[in-house]
Amino acid sequence: MEIKIPSVGESVFEALVATWLRQDGDAVRKDEPVCEIETDKITMELNAEADGVLSIAVPAGTTVKIGTVIGTIREGAAAPVAESPAPAQAAAAAPAAEPPLSPSVRKMARERGISPEAVPGTGRGGRVTVDDLFSFAEPPAGAPPPAAPQPPAQQPRPAAEQPRQAEPPEADRTTRTPMTPIRKRIAERLMAARQQTAMLTTFNEADLGRIVELRARHKEQFAKRHGVSLGFMSFFVKACVEALKAFPLVNARIDGNDIVRHHYYNIGIAIGADKGLVVPVLRDADRLHFWEIEQAIAAFVEKIKTNRLELSDLEGGTFSITNGGVYGSLLSTPILNPPQSGVLGMHAIQDRPVARDGQVVIRPMMYLALSYDHRIIDGREAVGFLRTVKEYVEDPEELFLEG
Repeated sequence: MEIKIPSVGESVFEALVATWLRQDGDAVRKDEPVCEIETDKITMELNAEADGVLSIAVPAGTTVKIGTVIGTIREGAAAPVAESPAPAQAAAAAPAAEPPLSPSVRKMARERGISPEAVPGTGRGGRVTVDDLFSFAEPPAGAPPPAAPQPPAQQPRPAAEQPRQAEPPEADRTTRTPMTPIRKRIAERLMAARQQTAMLTTFNEADLGRIVELRARHKEQFAKRHGVSLGFMSFFVKACVEALKAFPLVNARIDGNDIVRHHYYNIGIAIGADKGLVVPVLRDADRLHFWEIEQAIAAFVEKIKTNRLELSDLEGGTFSITNGGVYGSLLSTPILNPPQSGVLGMHAIQDRPVARDGQVVIRPMMYLALSYDHRIIDGREAVGFLRTVKEYVEDPEELFLEG
């Protein structure tokens, strides 16, 4: 049984064998993940299609063409069994099982000084994810170890007699690794957005007090009824759909010398992943209820964690939303996701003093940013779009009652 690099889209011609989840010669079972591959669009796992013994033909870190055979599974074969030691010897000699790690997780574990064996994995098959590393808390350390004894003090030498310390070679002070296909694709698209569009950004701010109150009042009942938490993103998706209806050019794109107007609303939601930012698409978002939006976003997050995101999940967006606030960003300029003409940037919610009816009050405020292609969208439309989004999120009852 051959393990081949599958076709994942018309524009994808090669893939990186990112990591093997099982070793050469290991026994594997049908539907068990054995390999993780990356293309310039998605990361996905390849599962065993039969029970047998794995034979690896292409090592991890190799980029190959679509259709390449990277390994085989010898069906019906049994993995070599070593002579069983005595029970006491086996218990003493058995090493602790190390959870399978992706390259990015392994790198982050080294940087944070975390032992992967100590981290409970929540990913598919018990794999450790980046979220697991972030949420993992090392046990409180005991008393600091005693300081090493200091050598007896020596009289300082004259400057001329001081020995010169040799500079370490440059190779020991830097690390060079090739960009992954996804990271290369992200870099290309970001450069294209800068070079091929007349990108401009306009800013505003919104008082999220009413949304905070609505969520506090309805979140328990919402979670019980729909099995998902009521977040902020569904409010912004609904608000953007209404603003796109009022300013349809923000939902359009340029194709050569033509303007293509979309009469549907496919909203891309930027989600941070191990390998970089991906933007899965909520299709026909104007037809979705609040709980359907939240359920769809939760499903995308789960797909990303388990490397089950499909190319079709990323295609067909007409407008995008990115939330830098989840990382603590207070203000930023989002970059367009070509060929789309607009992207909304959400940011951190901060209690700030603002003037209301002649009084200074403390309100939960969020800065909003709309980046747009000035070739197709004028400043008046961009500012009007962002003001419409602001009005809906500051007075969300109409959206919430309808959706």
